[in-house]
Amino acid sequence: MDDSIAFIGGGNMARSLIGGLVARGVPAAAIHVAEPVEALREALAKDFGVSVFDHKLQAVVGTSTWVLAVKPQLMRPVCERLAPLAQASRPLVVSVAAGITTAQLERWLGGALPIVRTMPNTPALLGAGVTGLFANPRVDDEGRDRTQQLLSAAGATVWIDDESKMDAVTAVSGSGPAYVFLLAEAMQAAGEAEGLPPDAARTLALQTILGAGRMLVESDVDAAELRRRVTSPNGTTHAAITRFEGDGFRQLVARAVHAATVRGKELSDAND
Repeated sequence: MDDSIAFIGGGNMARSLIGGLVARGVPAAAIHVAEPVEALREALAKDFGVSVFDHKLQAVVGTSTWVLAVKPQLMRPVCERLAPLAQASRPLVVSVAAGITTAQLERWLGGALPIVRTMPNTPALLGAGVTGLFANPRVDDEGRDRTQQLLSAAGATVWIDDESKMDAVTAVSGSGPAYVFLLAEAMQAAGEAEGLPPDAARTLALQTILGAGRMLVESDVDAAELRRRVTSPNGTTHAAITRFEGDGFRQLVARAVHAATVRGKELSDAND
């Protein structure tokens, strides 16, 4: 067995990881991708020079790391089909599927395998994502390092020691980009309601979110302090923040994140 990586599934998340790996100097020949959709296979081969297969069993032969990048509802049959090869080759298994536990994956793959459950988010497509990772006890330090290098190709990484908290990772960061997109929609609509032209409202909303995000990431000051610095007493920002707080903004966010956390657990139960 060599250090090749097999991706089972060649959709957007797999594509972002493959692109990041190739950009970091991983040989394209070391990356195998199993993808049933011909157009996706051809695009991956053309854009990155990786080896593509229409069958997952062909892709995993001789590889030491398997990245399971299929939809949660397809994970069990995919794993059960791969189980004989998994038991024979004992790969490091990395999953990017929401709501599927390491215990489920290990059981479906025949047992006694090192498995890392991860939760990336869509900004990974730009190399600006963040991924939560949980390793089962069979993953050694070398396996953690391999997984870290793989997922860091898509952005920052955060290790979680308690797998039960991975549903909260999904709720905060996995689903989180949609919350920001919703905020952008709402800000643009509010600007238009105040009389701004749609193009102007869109640019103002989007660039404000981009700039605020950069300040949060690039500053050594936390979000609460940054907010205080731009909230002058009795000014326009103070008026808006007072309205947000008075209407229960924090509680609404907490309820929304909790709802996503609960749904993550339901996905796990539904696919067991």
